[in-house]
Amino acid sequence: MTPDCKARRPADAHHPHRSPLHTALYLAAAGVPVLPLRAGKVPFGNCRTCAGSPPRCGGRPNMKTPGPCQCLAPCHAWAAATTDLHTLTSPVWAPVWRQAVAVAYHPGGAGLTVVDLDNAAAVAWARETLPATRTVPTTRGEHWLYRGAMASSNAVRPGVDIKSSMQYARWLGPGTGRMVVLPVAVRALLVKEDTTPARGQVASSLPTSAPWSRQVATGCRHTERYVRTGLERGLALVRARTESGAGSQAFGVARFLAAQHTACPGPCGLAAIGEEIVTAAVSVGVPETYARRAVANGLETAVERVA
Repeated sequence: MTPDCKARRPADAHHPHRSPLHTALYLAAAGVPVLPLRAGKVPFGNCRTCAGSPPRCGGRPNMKTPGPCQCLAPCHAWAAATTDLHTLTSPVWAPVWRQAVAVAYHPGGAGLTVVDLDNAAAVAWARETLPATRTVPTTRGEHWLYRGAMASSNAVRPGVDIKSSMQYARWLGPGTGRMVVLPVAVRALLVKEDTTPARGQVASSLPTSAPWSRQVATGCRHTERYVRTGLERGLALVRARTESGAGSQAFGVARFLAAQHTACPGPCGLAAIGEEIVTAAVSVGVPETYARRAVANGLETAVERVA
């Protein structure tokens, strides 16, 4: 079942007279992981076992994976989201559903990304900047739904949050419009920075990394000269961004270079290429964690575009 079907099929899930449990069951049956929300439209608190210090709840005390933990209660916010109908209707969850006021879902678990636009200005920006897709009205703005999951992040720009992996979004109905594939423009929101610190104010530094070589690219169909020439040009573009935009440039270079290797039998040494791009970005002031995220997103996006 495609993410489009997941969002379209449970049309009755937004019926005004349905209880949160009925809504959740419709969504779960369509493959959308769901969880209950209490008053204030926030997840229920952890049970005593999971709220302990340290928590004794088994597989997901740090919310790294979704689904029930060993206690089987709806703990850990987004990580409680599940499509298991037996879990949703279990005696442990029954008291929670009696108190629930709304339903949330885990977008990343459904293969979706939600661009949460929190006000009219953010909606206007999206209409001018992002590809049109399925939209869901919210109290103050809109949710824009795209097919494809990514990392989540709040406040990527004024009034704009990204809700996908390891985060939940409130179910407000199936929305209208045709859902399209997650665009590069949305992924790039996580790798843009306003300015690059001036040289001498580098936010972090890296030890010299081993350069790309044929030894790490035994399955690459390109010559070493071809790869090195393209890489050096890309690194020069990143290093030239001494005032601003080095993180975004690193994302673009990583995406472009990775796209050149999609037809190679592999391995092509993309990890080594990525390390060199990270080093170049850090050299002009991009924080290391930021640079690594930008490059990783760029490499991943190139692969997904041909998947």
